[in-house]
Amino acid sequence: MGKIPVKVKAVVYGLSPFQQKIMTGLWKDVPGKIHHKVSENWTSVVLLLAPLVGTYT
Repeated sequence: MGKIPVKVKAVVYGLSPFQQKIMTGLWKDVPGKIHHKVSENWTSVVLLLAPLVGTYT
C-alpha cells in the first residue's frame, strides 16, 4: 500500500507576502566577506599584477 507512483506535472514555488526579509543574507557582514575574499585570493592578485608591473617598468 502506498507504492503507486504518482506523476507530478508542475512544482510551484511561492513566497509569502508577509515575509519581508528576502535579501538580508546578501548584505550581512559585507566588510567581513570582502576581507575574506581578498585575504583568500591575494596570491592570485600578486601573480596577476607582478608580470604586468614588471613589463610596464
